[in-house]
Amino acid sequence: MTKLIGNLPHLWAHLRGNSLTPKRSGDEPPLRSELFSASQMEQHGKTLAGAHTLGPDHFAEKLLARLGENENVLLNVRELLTEALKGNRRVTPAGEWLLDNFYLIEEQIRTAKRHLPKGYSKGLPRLKNGPSAGLPRVYDIALEIISHGDGRVDPDGLGSFVAAYQTVAALKLGELWAIPIMLRLALIENLRRVTMRIASHRTDRNLADYWADRITATAEQNPKDLILVIADMARSNPPMVSSFIAELTRRLKGQGPTLALPLTWIEQQLSESGLTIEQLIQSENQQQAADQLSISNSIGSLRFLGAMDWRTFVETMSIVERTLCEDPAGMYGGMDFATRDQYRHVVENIAKSGPLSENEVARVAIRLAGERKGHANGGGREDHVGFYLIDKGLEELEGLAGVRLSFTETVRKVVRRSPLFYYLGAICIITAIFTGYLLTEAHSMGLCGPWLWFIGALSLLCVSQLAIALVNWLTTRVVTPRFLPRMDFSRGIPRESSALVIVPTML
Repeated sequence: MTKLIGNLPHLWAHLRGNSLTPKRSGDEPPLRSELFSASQMEQHGKTLAGAHTLGPDHFAEKLLARLGENENVLLNVRELLTEALKGNRRVTPAGEWLLDNFYLIEEQIRTAKRHLPKGYSKGLPRLKNGPSAGLPRVYDIALEIISHGDGRVDPDGLGSFVAAYQTVAALKLGELWAIPIMLRLALIENLRRVTMRIASHRTDRNLADYWADRITATAEQNPKDLILVIADMARSNPPMVSSFIAELTRRLKGQGPTLALPLTWIEQQLSESGLTIEQLIQSENQQQAADQLSISNSIGSLRFLGAMDWRTFVETMSIVERTLCEDPAGMYGGMDFATRDQYRHVVENIAKSGPLSENEVARVAIRLAGERKGHANGGGREDHVGFYLIDKGLEELEGLAGVRLSFTETVRKVVRRSPLFYYLGAICIITAIFTGYLLTEAHSMGLCGPWLWFIGALSLLCVSQLAIALVNWLTTRVVTPRFLPRMDFSRGIPRESSALVIVPTML
């Protein structure tokens, strides 16, 4: 206890040095707005979508730096609360929640760093104005969900809010996949803001304990000097806030008429503002209950994020998914998740390289498949939407979508048209260049006749191996692997897809 009191000035400076308490009530308020019901959240989703205005994509990256700041703040508050426990000081319920679940917070911060590499949010649409100007639109959505739920996130409320938002403005596939990481960042941000208040109030209570210990010790050992100690406290201009007054009152109230003198002085100071000690104690109790609820909700939501099946969520919320399910061949809905996800990513990439939106690209692919099915000679794979997403119909779809290919993509497409020709041709060209160079060097050194032929044959044999290795390496860099589409037979093979495989063997 003595050590904690002696370290009080250091702790206060430590907090201020880390920008934890730049103001008496905290730098930023917690994400705590009016609590909405399910129907109110749906209506708010539509209102928010109408209020969002997208801006340019050249804003500076802010989320990763903010995550680092939040981690430092949370670590510093944990250190402050740990020192308070070591000094046998009382910690608020919100502080106990924070300390008991800090392992989970650290795990979520590591997960956020792993899922938020540098430049990740640059491909997400950003807001042009408002409090979240320059930040991804989906991050502001996460802030609103947490703010109007006091840190609580549940699958039903999240799904209804996102669905209502998309009735006004459709979210991109990348934004849907970014929702869990943005919710995680927003929850960590909320924890940072609440813990800043906890740290500020913890410092005020430490200060109250410091003066309560001095006053109590003086009253027991030298009562004549009690007036001087109270005068010292008055000259130090202590903060007349609920946390300081509630703790000091708890320590001094009911300890006799002698220790009631500092409380009388505080009552007189508060009367100038029309307040009383009882009002501030009640306000402090309400604040502690609100902080505890915010901390517990945020920690519970972090656990929810790890248990949620986000693949099902994205497919349920995706407008592109609903469009592709209109596949004229009726095959898309029966494919496994990896294949459907591959199709959706192709739609996403085409939309990034052209003027059409993702849903418009998917709609064009469905129209092409439907037109081919309506032809007299239609049938087969041309009826399936995948023919225009990962097969020979992709070029036709890209042409209708106005895709502007990069140089790398152009090279890849040229190579894919005649892969064997370019593969063998590159090996022959590289082999001829190096062999010709070696023969020229050998001829300049005076070799001729059979020796020159021998050097040529040896060079051709060696250089061809080098050319094959070099072309193989370039191929892996230029040509990406193509996954084969698969049907989803996880629940059993349907009758129309069953087959008998006979393998002739000799016993």
